[in-house]
Amino acid sequence: MDYPGNLFVVSAPSGAGKSSLVNALMELDALVRPSVSHTTRAPRGQELEGREYYFTSVEQFDAMVAADAFVEWANVHGNYYGTSRRAIEERIAQGGDVILEIDYQGAAQIKCAFANAVLIFVLPPSWEELRSRLLRRGEDSADVIEQRLANAAQEMEQVGKFDFVIINEVFERALFDLKTIVHAQRLKIAAQRRSRADTFASLRIS
Repeated sequence: MDYPGNLFVVSAPSGAGKSSLVNALMELDALVRPSVSHTTRAPRGQELEGREYYFTSVEQFDAMVAADAFVEWANVHGNYYGTSRRAIEERIAQGGDVILEIDYQGAAQIKCAFANAVLIFVLPPSWEELRSRLLRRGEDSADVIEQRLANAAQEMEQVGKFDFVIINEVFERALFDLKTIVHAQRLKIAAQRRSRADTFASLRIS
């Protein structure tokens, strides 16, 4: 089904900077809003219920899976994450744009459910920089960091399945690239037909 709004999916290995980029984009563009995902992991730092995630138990998550409440869900680093189908559909049906931060498995599921979804992958400039960023976060033990780096190798092999790639070497440049992708998508003929159907109709363009 075609919706007037756009759906953007951003994936990246841990430490590549996707959350910082997405948050900066939303500060600049009020039309882009997140769909808050559900997760079974514990909150980190200043994360709040209903803002970064809906934090839930494994039992509650399993019940939502059984009820087909998620358009995608996956086990990432030992925790479950899921994206509400209803939340996405309501937003884009009203003409708003939704941006999701999910792993490559979830991105593939989203693309199957929403054919017009735009998939964006964020890469680090090097392995050394990725390791350095994970260390600077100070959130994970050395063992967890090594596991994240091992997972990153598998995740980055999936980049060819995405529509766009951003290399986050200089943050400001990467943010400009992300803004450019969002703006260009809005100007595509198919997106314009969906969001400005009244204009096309008044101009008698079929």
